[in-house]
Amino acid sequence: MKLKIIAKLTLLLLVATLVGCSNKSANEGYSRATGWNYNDKTATGFTVKENYFSEVPIGMVAIEGGSFTIGQKGEFITAPRDNKPRRITVSSFYMDEYEIRNIDWREYTNWMQVVFGKAAPQLVEKAQPDVKVWREELAYNEPYLENYFTHPAYDQYPVVGVTWEQAMDYCTWRTDRVNELALINAGIIAPPDFASLEKQTNIDSIASNFVFNTQKYLLQGSYHPAFGKKSKKDLYGNDRKVDMSDGILFSSYRLPTEAEWEFAAYAIKSSTDGMIPEGKIYPWSGAQMRNPTKQQLGQMEANFVRGRGDMMGTSGSLNDKATITAPVNWYSPNDFGLYNMAGNVNEWVLDVYRSTTYDDVAEYNSFRGNVYLTPIVSGVDAAGNKSYKVDSLGRIATEVAKNDDVRNYKDGDPMSQLNFNIADSTGLSSLMTKDKIDPTDVLRPKVTDKTRVYKGGSWKDRAYWLNPSTRRFMDQDKSSNDIGFRCAMSMIGGDNELYK
Repeated sequence: MKLKIIAKLTLLLLVATLVGCSNKSANEGYSRATGWNYNDKTATGFTVKENYFSEVPIGMVAIEGGSFTIGQKGEFITAPRDNKPRRITVSSFYMDEYEIRNIDWREYTNWMQVVFGKAAPQLVEKAQPDVKVWREELAYNEPYLENYFTHPAYDQYPVVGVTWEQAMDYCTWRTDRVNELALINAGIIAPPDFASLEKQTNIDSIASNFVFNTQKYLLQGSYHPAFGKKSKKDLYGNDRKVDMSDGILFSSYRLPTEAEWEFAAYAIKSSTDGMIPEGKIYPWSGAQMRNPTKQQLGQMEANFVRGRGDMMGTSGSLNDKATITAPVNWYSPNDFGLYNMAGNVNEWVLDVYRSTTYDDVAEYNSFRGNVYLTPIVSGVDAAGNKSYKVDSLGRIATEVAKNDDVRNYKDGDPMSQLNFNIADSTGLSSLMTKDKIDPTDVLRPKVTDKTRVYKGGSWKDRAYWLNPSTRRFMDQDKSSNDIGFRCAMSMIGGDNELYK
């Protein structure tokens, strides 16, 4: 009996030893390549972030990636054939739960006023939405023009009247404010003293010294000399600039790509039995515009136009409760937890529009519109440290190197690929070379490198446009009273971050 007990204890001890060895072999406290310890000040001081867990950015939802069929889901005889079905894969990413609200945009313009109002009022004006988008020659919409953006009654409504360019500026601003606060909360930098800006009138000084910019911080590490700054200490007690390896800073906010937006709108998720609901017409289940559940039977699923002159239905319990836009949290979310991915307002996406985009796309993270930017170096000191040119908004100025603008790569436009080396007295060849269009197609709006895609349908659209596969376009410097946006962010670490 004693021998059996000893044998069992010996076996348990062996198992415990093996488990301990297994845990030790996977321990992140030392290098599995060299055996040297991490975070050891008696060694080289190589620091490694331990027990890191990614944090979902505020206001966003984690979208688990996967494969799906992008493109046309229905037939409409007069619809443009610009969304040929293709099978692609989208990696996991983050996306705003709601469309950007008026209150969000007013926070942005308020910051611009506080920082640049005295020194550069033109920058403040540039950030304002165009409230005139509400004017229509045969409608009385002046109350919207006067109140929609500013009145607290519309705080939770989606911002409109913003261009694609303004939306991109907002994404950069949001990145900087979120990362600035993350560094402040970590005790790395001192909070800005906004009151001292009253004494600043030089735009270059404000841009260079008072405006936190994530890229500028990572490249130069300079920040707020007038406000004071702190540094992260290394293992030896020396000052060290925070970088992405510390796990404090977030990735950049941006507009979602068209592929990401469409994937997120459909919210395709396999069930426990392995079945996949491909072929969905709308972000919700089914092909009807009313809720079929017992609790919400007959209620509208989105804010859209039912027919000519019918913006919301008859007064009562079954209309969509919105003549124009509705609050961003109205109606039911889709299976990813995203609200208003159909109706309310159309949404800008990152892509440049081409009618043949889906004819030849990458199978992974499809996107057209890449313009690779290079920071402009303004000088190099004796130690080899680079300094960079800063623009009027306090951001690192960039340029596009030769061949780094690939918006027209394999764009599939036969007219833009023809070689016109013959004498042309009509001038058509120069027009085609410049604008990449077919000048004989008088019925189609001009498409250029600044023409961007928007998706989703809106409060003034018919049900057809609520299908996530439909796509329309407008120049990036134009705005409308039915186009808004929401932000996205790439998931650092990949899809396995969702399973930690």
